[in-house]
Amino acid sequence: MAQHNDLGFKGEAIAKVYLEKLGYEILDENWVHGKAEIDLIAYQDKKIIFVEVKTRTSIAFGLPEDFVSNAKQKQMDLAANEYIEIMNHQGEIRFDIISVLFDKQNNYTIKHIEDAFWPS
Repeated sequence: MAQHNDLGFKGEAIAKVYLEKLGYEILDENWVHGKAEIDLIAYQDKKIIFVEVKTRTSIAFGLPEDFVSNAKQKQMDLAANEYIEIMNHQGEIRFDIISVLFDKQNNYTIKHIEDAFWPS
């Protein structure tokens, strides 16, 4: 498996534990609909939260959260709509980004951006 995939899975595992410690219930991981994948789907306070996790080892090309493109947001929106329909969810939803940034000593920082975007 490619090294960047390993890094991505590591970041997703860290993000999952982080959310669970905050009291979120994880409903699904790596949920796929068509071409879209949602890294984590969480639930808290009657709200479904669709989470994109971005993991990097450097900010040389930008912050991890900068890599959630408009196209990715639209794909997440399509997948989220399908998930909402399947789950018959009548409440609120939210799109979050969690960035995980590793340093050279393999320490990491987490940045959780709630309501990071709302696809149009």
